[in-house]
Amino acid sequence: MSASYELLIGIDWATQVHQVCVVARDGAVVEEGGVEHTAQGIQTFVDRILNRVGGHGEHIAVAIETPRGALVETLVEKGLHVYALNPKQLDRFRDRHTVAGAKDDRRDAYVLGDAPRTDPPKFRRIEFDHPLIIQIRELSRADDDPRDELVRLTNRFREQLYRCASPLLELSPAADEPWFWDLVERLTQERGRRLTRSQVNTLLRRHRIRRLDADQVLRAVHQEPLPTAPGAADAAHGHIGLLLPRLRIVCQQRKQCTKRLVALMGAYDEESRGDHDPSDVGILLSLPGVGTMVAATLLGTASQLLTDRAYSGPRALTGVAPVTKQSGKSKIVVMRRACDGSLRNACYHWSRTSIQHDDLARAYDAAQRARGHSHGRALRAVADRWLRILMAMLETRTLYDAQLPRRIPAAA
Repeated sequence: MSASYELLIGIDWATQVHQVCVVARDGAVVEEGGVEHTAQGIQTFVDRILNRVGGHGEHIAVAIETPRGALVETLVEKGLHVYALNPKQLDRFRDRHTVAGAKDDRRDAYVLGDAPRTDPPKFRRIEFDHPLIIQIRELSRADDDPRDELVRLTNRFREQLYRCASPLLELSPAADEPWFWDLVERLTQERGRRLTRSQVNTLLRRHRIRRLDADQVLRAVHQEPLPTAPGAADAAHGHIGLLLPRLRIVCQQRKQCTKRLVALMGAYDEESRGDHDPSDVGILLSLPGVGTMVAATLLGTASQLLTDRAYSGPRALTGVAPVTKQSGKSKIVVMRRACDGSLRNACYHWSRTSIQHDDLARAYDAAQRARGHSHGRALRAVADRWLRILMAMLETRTLYDAQLPRRIPAAA
């Protein structure tokens, strides 16, 4: 953080009125008060502050807990240097000014304004991402809702099948395949009528299902279900009829989201690709286990860290870096809880899939398990190794090549 800042501003964010404290370079309070969360209120405040420094926004540092939103974007657009502070860090900085545990908006605004003056390296400057990266981040987060909704609906659908037609679950144990939904819908609508072999073959061909044939499907269909109370089967079939349309809608939304993400990453790849060197998107997608959603999550949430080529940043933000607690003769290494949840999930699925397709990743996972580590701990170690490889690839602008001679790193 530059030492040339003439003013440091702490903003305690709110939905209607933001509490603001302006601190001079020597720590004296210059101005404090509330700023309404309106275009006029924010514009008036920014113009007044810029007049104090002759219109040079780069001479003003703004500290805020929220790293995004209309307020932050307005301040960055006006040329002010905006820094984000973790709420847990703010709580620790607050203890410097009062040990009684008192807390109010005015004090928090002052602490935010004073902290960059005393501890500038602890702050992370906020910069605008590429417009396509912003869209990728938003879509990757928007996919979380339909994904979770699909899991909930699928579980409910499976439970109803277990009540009235449990033999069908042999065909699709998770009950999460569109062809299986079509089969169950046909059986539900045409109860009492036999399903023909030609109808089953048509269904399997339409959905390109090759692991099953018509005989296997008909065998499961004709199995006698478990006996149920009078009316229970009819109730379950009625519930299934309500769930199937919702399942299809949510599944279609996820497909549309994935298709849009692929298009956006392709557009970003075209813009960021050099004359000969591959882009960050191409390098990321060349790694085993990295698919559309994992790449979109990493690009959208940790784009600045990937651009900085800093191994320690993504390692901590994804949660793969452990936390060491040492005091005297006691030393404990525990899992990192303070991290980004979406990045943690992305790295989990990345490492989980990579051990299925990469021999050395599988061997490294086996070495971790042989040391007595749990499945999750071993996958975090695999993800840590992949992050180290990714940072080296980004630094040298090279794609992943599984044919290059490699050695299995020692188990941590």
